Amino acid sequence: MPGRYQQLSADHIITTLEKLHARIVARFPDAGLGRVCAELIETGRVSVVEAAALARPDYLWRGAAGALVAAGLIAQIAAFRFLHLERISGTAPELLQGLEAAVSLLILFGSAVWFVLTLEERIKRQRVLDALHRLRSLAHVIDMHQLTKDPTIVLDAQKTPASPERTMSHFQLTRYLDYCSEMLALIGKLSALYAERMRDGVVIEAVNDMETLTTGLGRKIWQKITLIGVLEDRAP
Repeated sequence: MPGRYQQLSADHIITTLEKLHARIVARFPDAGLGRVCAELIETGRVSVVEAAALARPDYLWRGAAGALVAAGLIAQIAAFRFLHLERISGTAPELLQGLEAAVSLLILFGSAVWFVLTLEERIKRQRVLDALHRLRSLAHVIDMHQLTKDPTIVLDAQKTPASPERTMSHFQLTRYLDYCSEMLALIGKLSALYAERMRDGVVIEAVNDMETLTTGLGRKIWQKITLIGVLEDRAP
């Protein structure tokens, strides 16, 4: 049984997201980032329920799979009896023909059993990959929101007619970027819930890719936050 601090708490992740949403709305009530965070909360709740469901074995499906395997085994026995291998004469052509038919039946039966027994795992794996795709899309949306938040433009008074309107102070820009970074980190934690609940190699690799993505996007944001501090120190 894992210890209390050896697993992520899904409830704490959602609570942290809700608090983050309240902070964003309080400081930037008209910004689209708050709506993105609200959608992330809803997606996170779905992910929590889905990850918990995927961790539970599907006994109904496993019972059906067991029944199919048993039926296939009975069919194999009937097929072997139909071949009447014990009545085959000692001539080589007849013996080889009977053995070839028996081996073909065994191979087909083994493939069918493997397909049935692994179908539950493959269905769950596809559901996880679909969920991670939704989280990945949200991560890129968050990255788009911070993309135009350039510290050098905010600190530069020279603008062109094509320059977007900049209304944030240095402190507000820092907070905005920090909120984006927190959202990306929480997306990584939501992704990790699936790896904890379903120890499948493909799922773990996909979750690792998600964590690499969110970490890389977050690193770009923190480079901007660091640059804001450097430029403020250099300002007269």
